[in-house]
Amino acid sequence: MRIGYKRVSSIDQNLDRQDLGELDKLFEEKLSGKSASSRPALQELISFCREGDEVVVHSIDRLARDLADLQDIIQTLNSKGVAIRFNCENLTFAADTDDAFAKLQLQMMGAFAEFERNIIRKRQAEGIAKAKQRGAYKGRKATIDPTIIKELAKQGQGATAIATELGISRASVYRLLKEQKAQDCV
Repeated sequence: MRIGYKRVSSIDQNLDRQDLGELDKLFEEKLSGKSASSRPALQELISFCREGDEVVVHSIDRLARDLADLQDIIQTLNSKGVAIRFNCENLTFAADTDDAFAKLQLQMMGAFAEFERNIIRKRQAEGIAKAKQRGAYKGRKATIDPTIIKELAKQGQGATAIATELGISRASVYRLLKEQKAQDCV
């Protein structure tokens, strides 16, 4: 089975440029690549794959922005007998192949992806600090409706399930539930 994985970092971004060709199944998500464990579609893909399958990804940085995560994902898939192919880099990794040059390229490209993510975060922090000095930084506008979070919590959903459903972080869920609880006590 040929299985695709597409990822962009935010809801505003478009997945269309990641052409993967003909697929039997596709997993997509619009979440940061900072941590593999916080991406439900990726975790579902890993669970779904069976021996003999091939996972196709547009580029290494779409799969992971952390070198350790990248290596762990590939190892996990390969140990299940699943090959993984990166179209842009023209690299394929399978349990039955031992290509030292391909592994070197993977580690270098993964390190560059992680480095790029760290540089972006540093520049963002610097920009925010300068904007705060000028008095121009007001923070991000709230885009989360606390009443929806409260309702989902009343229905018995945990923070992880709520965060996944709404496409937000668990920290945001906990913060808003805590704020709601404080308001209810007043």
